[in-house]
Amino acid sequence: MTGQPRLSIVIVSWNVSEDLAACLDSLRSNDEVDCEIIVVDNASHDDTLTMLQRYPEVRVIANSENRGFAAANNQGLAVAAGEYMLMLNPDTVVPPGAISQLLAFADEHPEAGVIGPRLLNADGTLQASCRRFPTVRAAIIRHTFLEHLLPHAASTREYLMSDWDHQSPREVDWVSGACLLIRRAAWEQVGPLDEGFYWGSEDVDYCFRMHQAGWKVLYTPQPAITHAIGRSTTQAIVPTIIRTHRSMQRLYAKHLARSWFAKMAVTAGVWLRAGLLIAAFHLANWRDNLRDPQRRRRA
Repeated sequence: MTGQPRLSIVIVSWNVSEDLAACLDSLRSNDEVDCEIIVVDNASHDDTLTMLQRYPEVRVIANSENRGFAAANNQGLAVAAGEYMLMLNPDTVVPPGAISQLLAFADEHPEAGVIGPRLLNADGTLQASCRRFPTVRAAIIRHTFLEHLLPHAASTREYLMSDWDHQSPREVDWVSGACLLIRRAAWEQVGPLDEGFYWGSEDVDYCFRMHQAGWKVLYTPQPAITHAIGRSTTQAIVPTIIRTHRSMQRLYAKHLARSWFAKMAVTAGVWLRAGLLIAAFHLANWRDNLRDPQRRRRA
């Protein structure tokens, strides 16, 4: 590679060796684009570093401790040389030609500081990868038992943009950090991710800052990237719930809750939601153990 690469791809990994290998294999099918790949490993204790020896084209940054998602991405972005920079989760699969499509869309829209493509679940169904900025009501309902009681709640539909088929490009509030393309000029103006977000909400915060700086955040339905949600987070359910809710509280305090009363209400709402999710997790485990007494011993 000579001169500035067209694209720098930054992947943060933690104990997802098989997924990361599949992701890197899929990137090899996009070799028509001049790009560099940087993997920042957050102190994995599986065979990730050994596996990466099969990919000599990949630059590896091996952390001695888990620094969190935002900080690790910043490590990769800081050394990235590309005209564009792509934050990409290790549990994604990028189909042939997808990188070229994404960069062509970016070239056609110089007003966009951040671009997110359509994401698909492993079964091919749509994954909500672009959304409106969150509200406290939507946060309390989504992913708790209230979602089952209020399946058609307007606040959740608005947050997930369920009133739209996601089949056309459009300007949005924010896009998922699972596959998030950043224009270098925008990154140089806005700066790195906020490392106060250890896990979760860093993508919402970054898009918010892009809007504040005058850049647009765009969604494009092409290409479509497959993303298996939560391969890392399922390794530590309760700690992940706590970390994501700390980040959620930080997001509201930083951007969305203006008065002291609003900040107090947000804090109560965020930790009510965290408590509901932790209680639901323990209840599900208790039920599973009742049905299968040998399960706990196997675990």
